Amino acid sequence: MGSTSNIKSRLFAPPSSTPCTRTHQIGALALIAITFFTTRLLDQSLTPSTSHFNQFQSDVVRFSANDDGSVRWPRRGYGDEIDLKIYVYDENEIDGVKELLYGRDGRITPEACLKGQWGTQVKIHRLFLKSRFRTRNKGDADLFFVPSYVKCVRMMGGLNDKEINQAYVKILSQMPYFRLSGGRDHIFVFPSGAGAHLFKSWATYINRSIILTPEGDRTDKRDTSAFNTWKDIIIPGNVDDGMTTNGIRLVDPLPLSKRKYLANYLGRAQGKIGRLQLIDLAKQFPDKLESPELKFSGPEKLGKTDYFLHLRNAKFCLAPRGESSWTLRFYESFFVECVPVLLSDHAELPFQNVVDYSQISIKWPSSRIDTQLLEYLESIPDKRIEEMIARGRKIRCLWVYGPDSEPCSAFSAILWELQRKTRRFHHSPETFWLHNGSIVNRDLVEFYKWKPPMPLP
Repeated sequence: MGSTSNIKSRLFAPPSSTPCTRTHQIGALALIAITFFTTRLLDQSLTPSTSHFNQFQSDVVRFSANDDGSVRWPRRGYGDEIDLKIYVYDENEIDGVKELLYGRDGRITPEACLKGQWGTQVKIHRLFLKSRFRTRNKGDADLFFVPSYVKCVRMMGGLNDKEINQAYVKILSQMPYFRLSGGRDHIFVFPSGAGAHLFKSWATYINRSIILTPEGDRTDKRDTSAFNTWKDIIIPGNVDDGMTTNGIRLVDPLPLSKRKYLANYLGRAQGKIGRLQLIDLAKQFPDKLESPELKFSGPEKLGKTDYFLHLRNAKFCLAPRGESSWTLRFYESFFVECVPVLLSDHAELPFQNVVDYSQISIKWPSSRIDTQLLEYLESIPDKRIEEMIARGRKIRCLWVYGPDSEPCSAFSAILWELQRKTRRFHHSPETFWLHNGSIVNRDLVEFYKWKPPMPLP
């Protein structure tokens, strides 16, 4: 017991009353300073460089693969899981929808509209119809999809601009749920460079709606861009299915060492300054830059396979703007494993929440399309080009319009983006609510009693 008492007395004895001298204080401050700077040095030595040019190991896209090969989307870019209910308007449900799908005479087929850049209108519609997130109950829906193949219908003579405008207005007047939210929860696809301007009165009727489009800027010919960063979604262009499907493709990539050209530009001049500059540059340096005169109609029309055979024969694929800012060539480049060089200053790119485009492509000022561009591209080592190609190979699945059962697809990414646009509560300048939670219009008529057609603003 005595030894135990001695131990306790030592353990619980009061602290020494030795005074804290100035020497002790200086020593303590010195120790703190040394610890601080040592920690900073260790942090800097262990932290990788944040420079995009040196950060070879950084992920180009912020998702990773699970053991079963599926994609795990990041919380930072999106979330843990998709939780959506989307209603798709049926073509027989509302008068006017069939006109936007098949033209005034009903002669235009969806198969004909799958071709070209407007094919995304058909593909996205079909994907929504088959989606596991589709609901057939409007009251349960988070979002509403309005089908239309209007770009194709217009190009094939099925409707003119006036008829398109009239058809959209007629459709919207028959949608009580559109009126309930002011269109905020309704989705429209406009797949071409004109964007929502295909619907001349878009600014009056669907300026609050969610627009899916590859076009992020259309101010070159219009006073106002129809794209709004906060509500709309940039989607990839429609790359030919022969290049995006698994298995045998139209064209396989060439090894870098077997490519004939440093860079290429495949397209028409269309009177655009950047394109004309590239064509002139190709005449000056034919061994470095390929830009053949391509025929897109007539007996010498360039076939799909021949087009991609040309495209794969260079290390860099140049993608200047055309009639509008976006360019399909940017997306096509990934499937021939050619590094895309974006020469369109105002172009917007899809899924920027998760994709770091500086790791898989180059964006060069359109004001500097000259010999400096070729010199810059020539200075890039093949090792760096191979690394960019390898990273692009991993994420090009995001440009493929596959079903939502495929976690890495353009449609899956669109669904993630749509989830970020959903609202728990919907209202508009035409809706009001009362103490019991009922939604009414200006005449105090409850929502479930609204009768279409309803006058629009």
